[in-house]
Amino acid sequence: MRSQSLSTIPVIDLSNEGLKPGTNTWVSTCQEIRLAMEEFGCFEGIYSKVSVELHNQVFGTTEELFDLPTEIKMKNTSTKPYFDYFGQYSYLPLYESLGIDNPTTLESTQSFTNLMWSFGNHRFCESALSYSELMVELDKMVIGMLFESYGVERCYESYIESVNYLLRYFKYRTPDMNETTMGLTPHTDKTMTSIIHQNHINGLQIKTRDSEWIDVHPSSPSSFIFMAGDALMAWSNDRILPCYHQVIMSHSTETRYSLGMFSFSNGIIEIPQELGDDKSPLKYKPFDHFEFLHFNQSQAAKKTPCSIKDYCGN
Repeated sequence: MRSQSLSTIPVIDLSNEGLKPGTNTWVSTCQEIRLAMEEFGCFEGIYSKVSVELHNQVFGTTEELFDLPTEIKMKNTSTKPYFDYFGQYSYLPLYESLGIDNPTTLESTQSFTNLMWSFGNHRFCESALSYSELMVELDKMVIGMLFESYGVERCYESYIESVNYLLRYFKYRTPDMNETTMGLTPHTDKTMTSIIHQNHINGLQIKTRDSEWIDVHPSSPSSFIFMAGDALMAWSNDRILPCYHQVIMSHSTETRYSLGMFSFSNGIIEIPQELGDDKSPLKYKPFDHFEFLHFNQSQAAKKTPCSIKDYCGN
């Protein structure tokens, strides 16, 4: 597939002071978000609450994190699928990642920090907590606007109460001579939503509905790529398809760092009745999100083109 650098994903300003519920700006932005998610499975959101200072601090501490010895980073374990350390894969030599479960709580962020640094690292803990609070605020706003656009505001509170957030740190080093440039293989996230934020090094590509790979070039340190995951596809009754994406390190001479805020539901995800009708009945049964994550790691899931359809599709 060729890359179409002239194509771009939608850019939506979420920092507008006039963006308040009930206003024309709010209603039109709700519609923009819905259309972007339905057409691309993603959009670039501008969210200036994340200052340049916080951006620089977060990525400075990210470098500190990945400079730790591998045996220390491998202490990042979890019983939850996709919540632990990833790295040291022969087929993905450029890639490494760690995660903080429930990163908006001081207890969780401090626990991760102390696991990595036996004498603590206040700067890391402080920046991770501040950053996570803003990312969760952004996620809640976008989800609320998306639910409103579909006319299912009644579902919002119960969904938000069930969310388990995961903050992941990513590193993609530059490839050596004759080494693969694949940073991360093509995939969709198994989340409800994913928010990706990067340093100044590009490499993220998304696949459009007509199978074109396009490069994503965030416009500023206040830019965030908001993506739909497989669970959101099921929740929306296939109105929103998940964002198929990859990372390619073919043009970089520097390490790429990025952060991802991922949302999962701790409860049962119910598909709103309003999203089905006689012409398009509900295509998915209610499902347990974490049970789906476990299923997705099974051999059976690897044999199906769409594991969530196989897991809970009607």
